[in-house]
Amino acid sequence: MKKIVVAIGGNALNKPGEKPTAEVMKTNLLGTVKHLADLVEDGFDLVITHGNGPQVGNLLVQQEIAKDTLPPFPIDVNDAMTQGSIGYLITQTLSNELKRRELRVPVSCVLTQIIVDRDDPGFKNPTKPVGPFYDEETAKSLQESKGWVMKEDAGRGWRRVVPSPMPLDVVEIESIKALLEANNVLVAAGGGGIPVVVNDAGELEGVEAVIDKDRASSLLARLIGAEMFVILTAVDHAYVNFGKSNQQALKELSVKDAKRLMEEGHFAHGSMYPKIEAAVNFVEKTGHRAIITSLEGVERALDGSFGTQIVP
Repeated sequence: MKKIVVAIGGNALNKPGEKPTAEVMKTNLLGTVKHLADLVEDGFDLVITHGNGPQVGNLLVQQEIAKDTLPPFPIDVNDAMTQGSIGYLITQTLSNELKRRELRVPVSCVLTQIIVDRDDPGFKNPTKPVGPFYDEETAKSLQESKGWVMKEDAGRGWRRVVPSPMPLDVVEIESIKALLEANNVLVAAGGGGIPVVVNDAGELEGVEAVIDKDRASSLLARLIGAEMFVILTAVDHAYVNFGKSNQQALKELSVKDAKRLMEEGHFAHGSMYPKIEAAVNFVEKTGHRAIITSLEGVERALDGSFGTQIVP
């Protein structure tokens, strides 16, 4: 059977304008897991990853409001909390869907730590958007009053940004491989994983950051020997001139052409750029195919007839 890593986007949990409640996330996942269950039914060894930027951001807002009553947690602990809560919702809804189809496949969530470099330049230049969108006036007020770093996010509004170091290794990789060998469907590296560094004593310790989930997913896919890496997002394809009258869907991209388009600035750093980058890294290091497409288009994309196909 083919090992496949599928990274689901934030729209699988919360669509724009929806309230970020557990009930809304679960309702959205009921639709998402039908497509994931199709992959299991088709015989894929499936590993699911997911984002957590909005959820971590919301936790940070909650804790900021309540800080005079309860001390806020550091971001790595919030990463762990959201990895657990979102992983719980995915495993439960997917398990129920598989049971309805009379497929006896265990679904497990692995709390995943990702090793980063303590000297990563990302700590000095925060870039990862978290939390809700704000208008410019509110964003600048928060920047002044709370010391947050705020940046405009791909024309959608202003968001808080936090450090996003590059993922280097997966602490729980041997456990993940063992569970795959035992025919588990896995949820792993949720939210890009919990960022940790190796200290001077050789021990792990958490750091304040949010790792990009597409970069972490690409790393995980390479480490488990996946034959395919799929990034699901809100659009059917990656585009050049996205959102303009002359936008053009990219059907198939070689690594060389993808790198050229990245260098030319065709992809927004807050949205599509890290997806293209993660896909290119996977293809370049494995020789296998990567796909960027929508949840609804994933089955057509797997046979090569849809989505953006990134090839060697």
